[in-house]
Amino acid sequence: MLLRSYRKEVIRPECRPEAESLHIIAHLDQDIGEVIPYLNAVLGGFQFIKDPVSVSFKLHGKLIAIHARKICVNALRDEAEGDKIVEWLKQEVNDTWERRAEIKPSFENAPKPKVIE
Repeated sequence: MLLRSYRKEVIRPECRPEAESLHIIAHLDQDIGEVIPYLNAVLGGFQFIKDPVSVSFKLHGKLIAIHARKICVNALRDEAEGDKIVEWLKQEVNDTWERRAEIKPSFENAPKPKVIE
């Protein structure tokens, strides 16, 4: 198991303090940088950054960013929704790590949409 524990921080968006949505930052107790290219391949990240390594996803209207030492999730209805997403991501990190020998890591961004002429 690569990711065993984290500390959760719940915040309101700084740019819109009146917003009712929440953000969660999971501060990871273990470094998961090595699994990020595999997560990019498995989960289909739309933005991959090589240095420092991170990947971003869009899922059900939420922006999720995975870094070596933190996971950030925005636009949450409540803390319970954030807990479910972070726990799901923890499971994905560990499952992907266990299966990494079967997965070709991806160090690329998703293709950009093309303009229709």
